Amino acid sequence: MTLLLKLSQLIDRLNGYVAKGAFWLVLLMTIVSSANAVVRFLFDYSSNGLLEIQWYLFAAVFLLCSPYTLQKNEHVRIDVLSGKLSPRGHAVIDIIGSLFFLLPMVVLILWLSLPLIAESIKINEMSANAGGLIRWPVKILLPIGFTLLALQGVSELIKRIAFLAGRIDDPNHKDKGPSAEEELAAAIAAAKAKEAK
Repeated sequence: MTLLLKLSQLIDRLNGYVAKGAFWLVLLMTIVSSANAVVRFLFDYSSNGLLEIQWYLFAAVFLLCSPYTLQKNEHVRIDVLSGKLSPRGHAVIDIIGSLFFLLPMVVLILWLSLPLIAESIKINEMSANAGGLIRWPVKILLPIGFTLLALQGVSELIKRIAFLAGRIDDPNHKDKGPSAEEELAAAIAAAKAKEAK
């Protein structure tokens, strides 16, 4: 069990690094979106490529941050049942959900997406829109994001089993620490303070 918990910590660390890097894509997406709007307003010019890069960045944020959301227990839950369960009951529900819903869904999406991505790379698929971008880079995000989500699902499964075995504290317990938004704001403030020095 100790080795599995170390694996879980490694997965958590990996997804934490990936998500914190992907947070910066939100800023980039905002800059691109704002620049596109200003150029369209001032010069009456628009580019499908600029619109598509916004979609690509949004897809990257969504796919790369989903595992972190699962790790931080910020994903959507149905509180009608879970609000009445004990911590052990939550852990059992999470184990069942991971084994029978999350992991099979992730494996199915990976299995179905790989041939589409291979074909997209093979033909160097381009957007059907005039001035659009190539499609395979954004499609590659599917297996990357879902592989990270599968790894996080395994990590959460390990933590729930370890909790039921009495090896760790309740992984569903939310500490009163900063939210993801507060963490991002603090990281941006720290980066600005570093630049000012």
